[in-house]
Amino acid sequence: MIRVTEVPKPPTRAADAHKGTAGLVLVVAGSRGMAGSAALVGNASLKTGAGLVKIATPNSALDTVAALAPCCTTAPLPDDGACATRDAGDAVLRLAKDRHVVAVGPGLGQTGGVAATVMAILSRAVVPVVLDADGLNVLGRNAAASFKTVRYPLVITPHPGEAARLLGKGTKEIQDDREAAAVALAATGAIAVLKGHGTVVCDGERIFVNDTGNPGMATAGAGDVLTGMIAALVAAGMPAFDAAVLAVNAHGRAGDLAAARQGILGLTALDILDAVPEALKQQT
Repeated sequence: MIRVTEVPKPPTRAADAHKGTAGLVLVVAGSRGMAGSAALVGNASLKTGAGLVKIATPNSALDTVAALAPCCTTAPLPDDGACATRDAGDAVLRLAKDRHVVAVGPGLGQTGGVAATVMAILSRAVVPVVLDADGLNVLGRNAAASFKTVRYPLVITPHPGEAARLLGKGTKEIQDDREAAAVALAATGAIAVLKGHGTVVCDGERIFVNDTGNPGMATAGAGDVLTGMIAALVAAGMPAFDAAVLAVNAHGRAGDLAAARQGILGLTALDILDAVPEALKQQT
């Protein structure tokens, strides 16, 4: 296993860049009561440099998501009054045809319809996929089989509890040897981002252990911000492993910048989000 210590530089833009060349991101996230997750992913993609972000979310959450992410466009997904139904998979795949990446999972819920939607995306998407939160939870122990159907790069971003479910282990076992857990996750065919103190990124051949971040980032929505950041960097053309390493490092740096301004207690995902551009600027 090659140990990576150097963090890639952020992508640059040509002088004649426009929205269409800066990265096109599709976010599939949210449900009634979890609209904030979808908005955080979309806003984080924009803060990380994406040119255009469309958020596909259940119709029942659409107006709320649109209000929380005014710089993103939105598209309604068929729902059961709260969560996406199995028909949503076809709608997502149509929307993804002209995108550079699809970010899937935060706030979707864990219904049968969501599971069918996620599996349809994994088996039929023709662009890279970043899979997080409920996108992982609905797969459980079937994740490895589902990942094998993916034809393009797949980045998964589990926290220790989600990693434990994916690997059929206890959370303590994951935390006792986080690098081994990341290697095991990468063995499923995905680029693994095992979140937590010292986030580990592994693609089965290379491993990176992050050294930025602080305990204040243990707050709801912080992972959604990271998902949006990874998606934006993949959409900008970075190789998926490099995009994950840079996003993880910059995400932690953004948390450190926010904590330096206001302290650790009371830090929110919005504080991290606001510091993302400055964190990326420091890494150029």
